[in-house]
Amino acid sequence: MSTPQDPNVREQPAVAATGSSREAILSTNGLKKKFGGLTAVDSVDFTVDEGEIRCLIGPNGAGKSTLLELITGQLSPTDGDIYFDGNDLTDMEPHRRMDAGISIKFQSPHIYESLTVEQNLRVPLQRTDRDIEAVLERTLARIALAEKADEPASDLSHGEKQRLEIGMAVTLDPALMLLDEPVAGMSVDETADIAELIQSLHDDGMTFLVVEHDMEFVRKISEQVTVLNQGSVLTQGPIEAIENNEEVRRIYLGENA
Repeated sequence: MSTPQDPNVREQPAVAATGSSREAILSTNGLKKKFGGLTAVDSVDFTVDEGEIRCLIGPNGAGKSTLLELITGQLSPTDGDIYFDGNDLTDMEPHRRMDAGISIKFQSPHIYESLTVEQNLRVPLQRTDRDIEAVLERTLARIALAEKADEPASDLSHGEKQRLEIGMAVTLDPALMLLDEPVAGMSVDETADIAELIQSLHDDGMTFLVVEHDMEFVRKISEQVTVLNQGSVLTQGPIEAIENNEEVRRIYLGENA
């Protein structure tokens, strides 16, 4: 995809960091975030390739959510750089990152409870030039909420609210979707629905970075897994290698090595 040009975008360092022949859509270089004397993210070098589903796991306090907030611009890094689609967006405003093709679905649903399902989907579309009616029809079908389009969002189940928020992000046709614990508090059936939705969007070319604690869910969707511990990358690789890593089992899965 082509990122809108911005006077704050520094293209050459991005090319140097990701390499012109690599397929990385997102990468960080020495990314660090300190809160006073606490280092929440510590010199993280991290890459997500275009078209993959990357899961980010780790114990509570490992820095996973902080990393997402740095990527979306909700937090500014203490040090380091963030590159997206060949451009440096380290200092870019959050709304510009959305325009560039990054969307996020937070852990707790961020929807408008008093609006209908369809009205919620219209909200993000107001700032685009997309064919709103066509996008609405397609998105409602994709998130399996077409029959509830005119119902207040407050009447939806927890799982349906999560699907609705994913749908709101999907209306913007992002190149990269960030999901923060998308199946937290869900039933087995609701979790399966979210896994199917992610796979469907992935099949259409969307790239995902997913923070999740539910390892069964991670097994269903992940291609590559990165493990954070104490703000740093502990290890990364396919799910089979991660689950067989003794250090991961000890620190994250609670097993004795």
